[in-house]
Formats: sequence, structure tokens, C-alpha cells
Amino acid sequence: MTCTTTPPDLEPGADSRRDPAGEPGFATRAVRTGHRRTGEGEHGEPIFTTSSFVFESAAQAAARFSGDSPGNIYSRFTNPTVRAFEERLASLEGGEACVATASGMAAILAVCMGLLQSGDHIVASRSLFGSTTMLFNKYLSRFGIATSYCTLSELAAWDAAIRPQTRLLFCETPSNPLTEMVDLRALAELARRRNCLLAVDNCFCTPALQRPLELGADLVIHSATKYLDGQGRCVGGAVVGDRKRVGEEVYGVLRTAGPTLSPFNAWVFLKGLETLELRMEAHSRGAARLADWLAVQPGVERVYYPGRPEHPQHHLVGAQQRGGGGIVAFDVRGARPGAWGLIDATRLLSITANLGDTKSTITHPASTTHGRLSPQERAASGIGEGLVRVAVGLESMADIEADLARGLALVPVA
Repeated sequence: MTCTTTPPDLEPGADSRRDPAGEPGFATRAVRTGHRRTGEGEHGEPIFTTSSFVFESAAQAAARFSGDSPGNIYSRFTNPTVRAFEERLASLEGGEACVATASGMAAILAVCMGLLQSGDHIVASRSLFGSTTMLFNKYLSRFGIATSYCTLSELAAWDAAIRPQTRLLFCETPSNPLTEMVDLRALAELARRRNCLLAVDNCFCTPALQRPLELGADLVIHSATKYLDGQGRCVGGAVVGDRKRVGEEVYGVLRTAGPTLSPFNAWVFLKGLETLELRMEAHSRGAARLADWLAVQPGVERVYYPGRPEHPQHHLVGAQQRGGGGIVAFDVRGARPGAWGLIDATRLLSITANLGDTKSTITHPASTTHGRLSPQERAASGIGEGLVRVAVGLESMADIEADLARGLALVPVA
């Protein structure tokens, strides 16, 4: 399923009232873009739970399948509810096209299958989500696509890792789970100079806090499962970019291979986008407060949060982000026993590896999200046995701090 938009205009059939002095704002587009009202005159977006669509004639069917005439064909790659989500997200990210997928990992796979071929080379940041690293190392390598890794924040390392065969630079910024960042403008300029594409996983910030395309990136990737949904209800993903690469090449993978987003999940994500800006601002406020509180706890050795002055890339907050985001990671004393003891002592926080929820979550990355990596790979990524990640939800911050204090009381301080 693909869309091509003319952002940031509201789509035909939507409520087209707008500020005559300029384009609709982010919050307006997050609520209004993508909905084409049917003849029923519905106010809320409908869910099109249908596998196929009926044609008026054999000639129309032939024209649809050949691509000579636009329109719905089959919900594996054309569905109005999915299209509405794609158009809305493309507008928020400032892209020409969006392809929605069954998961965030399916989005990354579709990018690689659509834009790479055997003999190509990827340069990726070392601080990636564990499944992304496994995809690159274990599966893409089988098809002759090699990957090299470098330190996310060091532009010289990116430059040195690029080969004549390098086609794609891939990064998460901020990274999972250490919230490391890279200067996206500078990395995008390097990619252009070395004739590479730059893909950015924007999961932690979302377009409410960061718009990589405006900073020079070619592709933006989302796990819609996280903040785009916002309540941990559904699994999905998306790729945003231009009409050629995303609207044709990545879309071609979806149409043929079928890692399709369901209409119901697309509808849930549509509703999630309506409150995205409000939620991301609240998550960021809560995370900033928690990071400051953790920094003075005796059982905590180090706090990783972009909003704190000691963060190595703190200067990039404000330059390319509108806030520090909702993820706080920290090293506790006592390695794995200390981390597990803290986690097990919590009663409010949910022990789960998911993030982006209204409910705060806590996890031990070395044994969950990055557990399939070798000890050497985890060490190279800076993921120690005492590392704990908290995705700050929307509960009372005093309650979150009290819950963590219960566990920190068990952590050895000497």
C-alpha cells in the first residue's frame, strides 16, 4: 500500500478549512489529513475490512491491474484505511510517499529488498536495535549484502567505513537504548557527497520531535507499534520518503511480498497520530524529570538521556530535536543481579521490552532487546549487564520515582 501526498495540504474530501495565512499546523494535519469521507458522511475515519474491491467492468479491472487507472485492487497493497494512515504520516514527516508495513522490522526489510542488491554494502551505526543487527548480519548477508558498523556520533568513522559498494547508511538517532545521537545534517551531507542513501529510524522521536527528511535524510523508518500508536495496542511499521524510492521501489516489495499492515491496525495508528504531539511533549517532560532524579540516586552509576547537559550529544537537542524524548537508560551497581533486582522490585512499571506506551515500561536490554547479540557485540555497543531502560509513560512522575526507589533500595552502593 502506498500513498503519494502533496504535503502539507489536507486531502480532498477532508475538512479543508485552513489558516488562510499559511499551511495547516502539525496538530491540524495529525487530526485531519488522509480522511476522504464516503457517501455516508461519517465524521470519524472508517475501517475498510475487505480483502478485495469490486470493479465496474472488466475494462476497469484491467486498467487498475495494469496501473493505467488508480484505485483499489486488493487489500494486500491498496486499502483506504491504510492509505489514510500513510498520507497522514507522510504529511507529518514532510515526505512525498509512505508505505505502511506489518511491523517496524518489515519496514526495514522492505527498504533493503527494494533498494539494495547482491554486492551492495551497508554502513550502520553500532548502536542499533538488536533485531536490526540480526537482520543485517544473519539474513541480508546470505544474499550478498554486507554490513559494516561504526560509532553513531563519529562522522569520521562513517566516512572511513564507506566503500565503493556502499549504497545505504542506516542509523537510529537517538539510539536504542543508550540515546546516542548523530548530527543528521552532517551525516546527510556525507551521504550525498559519497553517493549513498541515508535511512533514519525515527522511532524514539517521531515527527513530533524530529523530522529527518528536513535535515537531509532520504528515508525515514518507523515502528508504528511504539509512539505512533501510543498505547501498545497494535504492531505495524512505515517507510517515508520520495515518490520514486518509496512510492515505487519499496512499494513494489510490499505489493509482491505482502508484509501488509491490516486495516484495523492502520485505524488504530490513525487515532494515535491525533494525540502524538501532546503525548511526545508529555513523555519528554516526564523523562527529563526522571533522568534528573536518577542522576542523584546512590545506586545509579550513569544516566543516559539527551536532555541532560553531560550527555555527549546534548548540543543536538534543540538543533535537530524539539525535546529529549521519552527514553531514559541508566547503569545500576551490581551488574545483572543489581539490574534484575531493581526490575523485579517494581510494582507499577510494566516489565516488557515494548516502549512508547502511556504505561511506563522497564527492561534489561542485555537479556531482552539485545539478548541475541553476542557478548562482544553488546560490549561494542556499550550495553552492559547493569543497564536498565525505562520508557516513561504518562503516569504521575512521583509514582514512577517511588516505584523505582523501591528497587534502587536493593542495589548495592559500594
